[in-house]
Amino acid sequence: MAGAGGPLSRSGLRGRETELAKLRAVTGSVARTGSGALVLVRGEAGIGKTTLVTEAVTGAAAEGFSVGLGKADELHHLVPLSSLATCMLHGDRPLLSGDALADLARRHDQRIRLVERLAEVIEERAGGTPVLLALDDVQWADPLSRFALKQLPRRLRTSPVLWLLSERRGTDGPAARIVAAALDELPVHTVSLGPLSGAAMGRLAGDVLGGRVDARVRGLLEGAGGNPFLAVEMLAGLRSAEGSGEPVPKGLVVGVRGRLNSLHPDTLRFLQRGAVLGRGFAFQDAAALCGRPPVELIPALEEAVRAGLLDDDGDQLVFRHDLLRQAVYVDVAPSARKALHREAAARLVAGGHRPIDVVSHVLRGARPGDEEAVALLRRAADDVLPVTPGLAADLVTRALELVPAARPSWFAAGEHAIVCLTRAGRGREALSTGDRLLACRPPVEVSGRLHAALGGALWNLDLADELRRRTEAALAAGGAAPEVGARLAALRALAMSRAHDLGPARAAGEEALRAAVATGDREARVQALFALGETALNAGENTLALERFSALCAVDPAYVPEEIVAHQHVDDFETGERLLSKAAEAGGMREAMLLWAQGRQHLELGRLDDAEADFVTMERLEDDVQAHVQQVNGRVIRSRIALLRGDREAAREHLAEARERLAAKPNPGNTAAVRFLEAVHAEADGDVRLAVDRIRRVQEEGPFLRWRLLRTWVCSAVRMALRGADRELAEDLAAQAEAHAERNPSVPTATGLAVRARGLLLDDPALLEHSVTLLRRSPRPLVRAAARADLGRALLAAGRRPEAVATLTRARAAFAASGAHAVAARLQREVRGAGAGGRRAASGRPVQGWEALTASEKKVARLVAEGHSNRTAAEVLVVSPHTVNTHLTAAFRKLSVNSRVQLANLVRALPGD
Repeated sequence: MAGAGGPLSRSGLRGRETELAKLRAVTGSVARTGSGALVLVRGEAGIGKTTLVTEAVTGAAAEGFSVGLGKADELHHLVPLSSLATCMLHGDRPLLSGDALADLARRHDQRIRLVERLAEVIEERAGGTPVLLALDDVQWADPLSRFALKQLPRRLRTSPVLWLLSERRGTDGPAARIVAAALDELPVHTVSLGPLSGAAMGRLAGDVLGGRVDARVRGLLEGAGGNPFLAVEMLAGLRSAEGSGEPVPKGLVVGVRGRLNSLHPDTLRFLQRGAVLGRGFAFQDAAALCGRPPVELIPALEEAVRAGLLDDDGDQLVFRHDLLRQAVYVDVAPSARKALHREAAARLVAGGHRPIDVVSHVLRGARPGDEEAVALLRRAADDVLPVTPGLAADLVTRALELVPAARPSWFAAGEHAIVCLTRAGRGREALSTGDRLLACRPPVEVSGRLHAALGGALWNLDLADELRRRTEAALAAGGAAPEVGARLAALRALAMSRAHDLGPARAAGEEALRAAVATGDREARVQALFALGETALNAGENTLALERFSALCAVDPAYVPEEIVAHQHVDDFETGERLLSKAAEAGGMREAMLLWAQGRQHLELGRLDDAEADFVTMERLEDDVQAHVQQVNGRVIRSRIALLRGDREAAREHLAEARERLAAKPNPGNTAAVRFLEAVHAEADGDVRLAVDRIRRVQEEGPFLRWRLLRTWVCSAVRMALRGADRELAEDLAAQAEAHAERNPSVPTATGLAVRARGLLLDDPALLEHSVTLLRRSPRPLVRAAARADLGRALLAAGRRPEAVATLTRARAAFAASGAHAVAARLQREVRGAGAGGRRAASGRPVQGWEALTASEKKVARLVAEGHSNRTAAEVLVVSPHTVNTHLTAAFRKLSVNSRVQLANLVRALPGD
């Protein structure tokens, strides 16, 4: 920090020796341990945050760190990734070139994918040298940079990456959320800068004035309140005043105003226009806002630089401190500021800037009725919608406020706002906005468009009945354009897919698809195919569902997760595996849903460890983007996995989490899944009566086999009903399983489970043996093992001991191979109870050490120890980098290591390595 009179001694760090020592200690720790850390520097404006951060970055660079130093800007706080980009592009060896960063943003139109690519770039650099990334004034970081800063420190915690952030105290900035996200994952340090001591202020004054500090100066410094920037400005003013005989300024704004009064009017005008543009601005942009050719303003520029108000790096002019810019800015009349911001937006766009680059000026300068501003806001919203849908929703909502109600452009902006709000996961706001627009009785054609736009929000809010009512009313009103009518018909069919009677839903879907094809409307066709696929799956018509979802995926590849799940429902896991591998290689969209499909694949193929990792990762990604779609079902499955392993405590925790998430998303499918999980827990606790009650409550939501997640668990429900002496319920469940098999005669799991359910009901060993024979063609090892266990018990009860022991032993081995150790141990006890010997069932894995790792965790650990990044390890294993990160996190926890270096050392020390 320098005053107008020259640079300060020791870079202005008087009185900050302790804080600087702390930053150096953290930097040394990152370099020494090879693991990440985060430091937050906090303090009021002008207290010395920038100087401290800059000194720490300089010191780290001297110690061999690859450094990136950036600064968020108040007037560019909406441009996606603009803040973090200043770090990535900084220095002689930037992490990314400007072209590479632009290409990255163009190629990755989802936040999660973009952040992962940034992580890969940083991780690659950190593989050769420790990295320090510093962002000053994080309170003004753009939304995408804020999102990235919540993810990246956690993601890179095992690499030598130090994150150094500064935030102005008293602002509602993102630092608290960034710190909270990192707190349990890596070391987090806070450095709070308070006022300088009197002794430090005295030394600072000596540095500026070049001599002893007298009583008059000490009195002046008391007015600075220990703030070094204010002190330097006052001292600079004092030095100027001593030469001119003018009185000493009493405060920053007054002081800057005094200095401005001595400037040429052209210089003052130039500075004020620059202050409107932001802390950093282009010379030609300020000249344009002045309405003058740049060449005429060169004298003004030179005078501003000489006065110590601006720095000129050749590419951009920068106010020496944001407090200086603010002091100049507030001296412009508010009405003039508003007009200047609006003019700045127009001139910048005319000069080739993108709408999103000028949106801050539009928001500050637009007045009601400004149609050009509305158009700019809407264009900017479209630009950022893929990566920051929340920002897009905010921009279009503001555009809507600028248009007088009931104008045609008001309805157009309103439809746009509904779409953006829905994409941002703000369904209630979308619904409220739509109802406000519809209350103004728009023309029927506009009304139809608004109802169609509201379809996504109503579906996401699980308001299927309301969606059906609204679409039917809009269709009955008539007047909608053909493509809008097709969309409404498709949405109606989708709503009907949740009804009890699915025959009308199927007919409505077919009619909607014909209308979509006739109009050529892609959106209507996607919705119609999705509705037909959902209807078929809910009806248990699995082959037809696969046809629908395959056709849907051909129109829109974003629906590949749905196609994968449809293949699983017909026992075609081979194609599901191929599609998952292809999606992992392509790095496609909807990664959380892909993880749901992958988790189901691993679960049904008996890979419990991998399934657990997938559902953990899926939940984290859904939390990151605030799109909670499969979290209830994910927790239900994780609870069942924990019970199979014998971890009752974890199982109860997952049940509690499933109930909590059900409260936020209480659709019938989620409710049925949680009620059945409660039945499973009740049976495990020995309360069969409660278990039967919960199964009956499942059926209150709809027939048990209606719920896709529960279909392979129907025999467990039959067994509970029989144990609870509710034969009527057991009969009903067995009949449902048989009807489902009739609808899916080519699906071995469906036909085998139907025979197994009837065998349990009749206590018929022959039927149970037939079910085992049928299920040999099923690719689901846990389903096959459970059928063998039922057969073994029936054979034992029938006195056929040798056959029973052999069958139970095979079932036990299959459960053990999948990691279902609690079930395996129970079967082993049954074998021993039958009087057979045999080795003791293997116990579960330990909780710490190398043997605590799953097979996948060991693979990832070995690859990382060999020097692989998350991305290259993911390529080798054909999974997503997010899944690799989950495995790596678990491995670090179980091995009690904190860095890749420590992991590599541990792996190399293993026997045989």
